[in-house]
Amino acid sequence: MYRIEEPFYFYLLAIIPAIIVIFLLVFWWKKRAQKKFANADLLKKLAPNSSTFKSVVKLVFLLLGITFLVISLTNPKMGTKLQTLKREGVDVVFALDVSKSMLAEDIAPNRLEKAKQIISRTIDQLGSDRVGIIIYAGNAYPLLPITTDHAAANMFLQNASPDMVSSQGTAINEALELAKTYYNNDEQTNRFLIMISDGEDHQEETKEVAQTIANEGVKIYTVGVGTENGGPIPMRLNGSMIGYKKDSKGETVITKRNAAVLEGIAEVANGSYIDGNSTNTPVKFMADVIANAEKNEFETTQFSDYKDQFQWFLAIGLFFLIIDIFLFEKKTKWLRKVDLFGEEKSNK
Repeated sequence: MYRIEEPFYFYLLAIIPAIIVIFLLVFWWKKRAQKKFANADLLKKLAPNSSTFKSVVKLVFLLLGITFLVISLTNPKMGTKLQTLKREGVDVVFALDVSKSMLAEDIAPNRLEKAKQIISRTIDQLGSDRVGIIIYAGNAYPLLPITTDHAAANMFLQNASPDMVSSQGTAINEALELAKTYYNNDEQTNRFLIMISDGEDHQEETKEVAQTIANEGVKIYTVGVGTENGGPIPMRLNGSMIGYKKDSKGETVITKRNAAVLEGIAEVANGSYIDGNSTNTPVKFMADVIANAEKNEFETTQFSDYKDQFQWFLAIGLFFLIIDIFLFEKKTKWLRKVDLFGEEKSNK
């Protein structure tokens, strides 16, 4: 398994398109200047060994060299062996509502982004606890299985969106049922399910399903995002705002937070309901609850003994740059016979 120690340096790759643009501009300028200086036949006689192909090849080697040098700066590391560790913690599963109503902007930046902030910051407060993520709208799907890799959890979380779920709605019951499959440690006595939603479009018998899970030892905490006054659901096309969602009568749909549903779920499942419009409130609350919970020991396997691999990328990058330095733009004898760009035909 690989690990990138300094991913910030990937931003340096932005110079590659800049170099390509400069190359094209200089190439265009040269061609234009040459046409003003002499016609094609005369240019052929004055510079018979001029080669566009070799100029492009030199550019490719230069760009490859820069790319590998940038990768070497990020210092890739590779785990050389698997190690089994013993840890103590609890199991925490997040169920994130990604229905269209979560795009409402009655809280900044919108309900879904606020929910992601809460989950991400809660994960950052955890120690060696295991986490899992479920997303749901009209259906529920596993986004990330239970794991101790908190970095992976945050990475998968950022990709969660309504587009990942095929049908719309709020399948709370299905999300609750799916959560039951996440707790694969029979010896774990503390299991937490944190549901973050606006509570809208809830299903019947939600409390009964929550009660069943609670009887299996899972404590459910619900976090409500959105306001009681609500807000419209923005519609976007290719990232651009095109209006708001309307009903069959052409009226703008106003989505409101339904805290009563979330409160009812938490009440029957030995948990609590927390207002999520302020990020710090649920994060601090859940961090305190989990910190004070009894921890169980479990085993986890992970890669260890990560070793630096930058030297390989550095060597390859220098190799391409050296080739670029010693590669001339003039045609070689064998290249004169290879007319890849139709240079010979264009000059006849």
